[in-house]
Amino acid sequence: MKKTSNKLKKIPKFKNEDEERDFWEKNDATEYFNWKNAKNVVFPNLKQTTKAISIRLPESMLNELKILAHKRDVGYQSLIKMFLFDKIHYEHKK
Repeated sequence: MKKTSNKLKKIPKFKNEDEERDFWEKNDATEYFNWKNAKNVVFPNLKQTTKAISIRLPESMLNELKILAHKRDVGYQSLIKMFLFDKIHYEHKK
């Protein structure tokens, strides 16, 4: 974090989000905020953006996934997401 002076710059007024986004892409936020005063926040109702994809699976694999999903009382697509989530975290921890 660079520190040019103790005086923080004033944040300009923005006409819209695009203008604000452009401003923050070109400016250092440490010149505008005292991060020592920052607090962690939680957004419990914020939903992740999802994207629909197509994936080809052997029918036998799809049938096995559906059986496993039924045993766990979840949808097979939800089970696939759970499996992918677990595998991604496993690979990151290696």
